[in-house]
Amino acid sequence: MTALPDHDLVLVVDFGAQYAQLIARRVREARVYSEIVPHTMPVAEMLARGPKAIILSGGPSSVYAEGAPSVDPTIFTAGTPVFGMCYGFQLMAQGLGGTVAHTGAREYGRTRVAVSDAGTLLADLPAEHTVWMSHGDSVTAAPDGFRVLASTTTTPVAAFEQVDRGLAGVQWHPEVLHTEHGQQVLEHFLLDIAGCRPTWTMVNIVEEQIESIRAQIGDRGRAICGLSGGVDSAVAAAIVQRAIGDRLTCVYVDHGLMRQGESEQVERDFVAATGVDLKVVDAEKQFLDALVGVSDPEEKRKIIGRELLRVFEAAEVEVLGAAAAEGDKVAFLVQGTLYPDVV
Repeated sequence: MTALPDHDLVLVVDFGAQYAQLIARRVREARVYSEIVPHTMPVAEMLARGPKAIILSGGPSSVYAEGAPSVDPTIFTAGTPVFGMCYGFQLMAQGLGGTVAHTGAREYGRTRVAVSDAGTLLADLPAEHTVWMSHGDSVTAAPDGFRVLASTTTTPVAAFEQVDRGLAGVQWHPEVLHTEHGQQVLEHFLLDIAGCRPTWTMVNIVEEQIESIRAQIGDRGRAICGLSGGVDSAVAAAIVQRAIGDRLTCVYVDHGLMRQGESEQVERDFVAATGVDLKVVDAEKQFLDALVGVSDPEEKRKIIGRELLRVFEAAEVEVLGAAAAEGDKVAFLVQGTLYPDVV
């Protein structure tokens, strides 16, 4: 999905953190639309997407280690608000002239943080509360012009901000449930510092996507969707079907590798729930014959992928022929996939 003009976009830059998906989710829970992008994306490309704010995730590396993921410091001077978490916090400090050092005092797990100057980011939070830390390096000096907001017994700079420039960060992970008041901190940045509008919800984004799909496919265009029976392709198919009705054809390939009765369930329940035009292809013999004598898992994966593509292409030709006879054409492929595959 792509953010629409009625909603602000927040980009979550992934530096290899296990929590990148969770950060994006927390942003959406604040009713602000978010998308994850890799840290290798050029800053100019990020800014070209018009984000209202950018969040730098945590990561397993040390900011000064050779080959460590980095970010072009121009991201901090482009005028777009930026929030750093853990590794992203240290990148911000380093990129703006602060000091990051390996102090030998690692913090991991629940840690008490002391708020010395709440500022905007930590407004209305208790003077002491528990956060979730996971770091070996620490910010020992904030960049010039930044207000230091909090510290721990071993980390002298655990949070800072420069609100006039829309920059802020924390050493801890506000996105995890182990951090007290974490969502509040995130929303202080999104709403009070970055000025994001809390307008995004699952309901209105679905309706907007339906309108967008209708506009893209047009009145005569048709679409074909590979339906696996999983959540991703089923949701994609359901949304497109709501947009263009019977001009969507779903193709389900029964390759004989599903659980017993699962293919029949997909055919019965999905059609009943959506009314979609579903074409079921019985290709069990084709797949099992291709897999005879193959024991290597990776080779099996390649064979299944190859045969799936062949069956789907054949089904597409059949659907295309039927559509052409009616004066339409199949011009769009619908694919439901996991978000990491998009990244």
